[in-house]
Parts: sequence; C-alpha cells; structure tokens
Amino acid sequence: MNSERRQVAPGETRLPVGELAHDVRQDRRGIVMGHQDGFVWLRPEGGGTERAVLPADVRPLHVRERAEPLLRTRIARANARSRGEVL
Repeated sequence: MNSERRQVAPGETRLPVGELAHDVRQDRRGIVMGHQDGFVWLRPEGGGTERAVLPADVRPLHVRERAEPLLRTRIARANARSRGEVL
C-alpha cells in the first residue's frame, strides 16, 4: 500500500464518474470510473485497464468549457471566409 494515500476530506468535491480527468503525476488522461479505498480510479479514454490515482494528483479536464469558445471562433472565421470577408 502507498503511505501517501489520503481520504477525501469532508466538503471536498469529487470528480463525477464519467468525467474526463488528467493524472498530473503520470501525465495521462482518463475517465473517472469510481472512487474507492481513497483513490480515484481512471480508465484510459480508448478503454483498457483502470488504474488507481491519488485524489491530489487528479485534475478535471473541462473539455467542453475550453472547446466551445474555440469552436465558435473557428466557425465565425469560416463563415467570414465563405462570405469573402477574410482570406
């Protein structure tokens, strides 16, 4: 067992199951599959074996929040280009 293991403190928010997350220690992405024994269990995006990660090493990847403004900008630029306003 890892002596660094820590429990989720009362009031601390957990990442919801199904959320895309980043394991900062191993620099890997994964989908949250659950919370058990003081760990967050992540599965690689394309499937595979789950791995246990310390909660302190997991960060949410708010993909939709970051992708939406970028997508809107790209669509606006493509529309302007189709109208001949931008090369």
